[in-house]
Amino acid sequence: MSEILKINSVNEYNNLVGQETLHPLVSIVDFSKVDPFCYFKAQMGLYTIFLKDIKCGNITYGINNYDYEEGSLIFISPGQVYGVESNGEKQKGSGTALLFHPDLIHGTSLGKQIKNYTFFSYDVNEALHLSARERAIINQCFENIQYELEHAIDTHSKTLIVSYLELFLNYCKRFYERQFVTRSHVNKDVLARFEKIVDDYFASEMALENGAPTVRYCAEKLFLSANYLGDLLKKETGKSAQEHIQQKMIDFAKERLFDASKSISEIAYELGFKHPQHFTRMFKKQVGLSPAEYRSLN
Repeated sequence: MSEILKINSVNEYNNLVGQETLHPLVSIVDFSKVDPFCYFKAQMGLYTIFLKDIKCGNITYGINNYDYEEGSLIFISPGQVYGVESNGEKQKGSGTALLFHPDLIHGTSLGKQIKNYTFFSYDVNEALHLSARERAIINQCFENIQYELEHAIDTHSKTLIVSYLELFLNYCKRFYERQFVTRSHVNKDVLARFEKIVDDYFASEMALENGAPTVRYCAEKLFLSANYLGDLLKKETGKSAQEHIQQKMIDFAKERLFDASKSISEIAYELGFKHPQHFTRMFKKQVGLSPAEYRSLN
């Protein structure tokens, strides 16, 4: 297994791939223009986006086939590990990489909003697959940033580069929403499997033993990242993954309140609450009645 490098600066990455550093905090690497290099695995201290410059055909992950052969975008946030095992031989790369250091966006509107671009925490299999027209827009964004990198650094450089980055990321957000729509049939299958996972969890004693199911638990069962699952459900149903889990919890609570042999505290523990009063508070907020009041109606 190859060593996992730590890359904390744009210059460190550029040196590894043989790219000239034009700006200390941001870089665009056109792999068709750099010499062959040894592939590597690295923990990145940078925001990194790769545009794959190959026709992949249908990409299979699990039982699903992904369309859009024109290329794909992969997003990596600081702290994540990415890369390819190296066989010690230099290879010619393909595609384009956009890298920027968190310091570039500190104190900017993008710095305040960066957490809203949740696709930085998606898994590789959840890449953004672009149409030809979308790819042309992405390439234009890259060209605008590259123009600024080749221009002598002045008082306008940071403002313009960050503005182009924000425009690029907003396009990516739009394109991901399109992807959720065009794959609605796949999303509905995910939704059905998600609901079954939550149903099975509450039907067993897992909540009593481990607490309520988390979004991360459900996502891992679906071979998805938590952020991707949450965004998919929000786009498909208008509700977050956590809201879906809470609704399932309420549904199970209502069923169990019909059983007069169980106290409200017992039901709370069975649903994963450590403190029954927290269950009562959530139930009343969702239903408009306390568990005791709801039970008295039946």
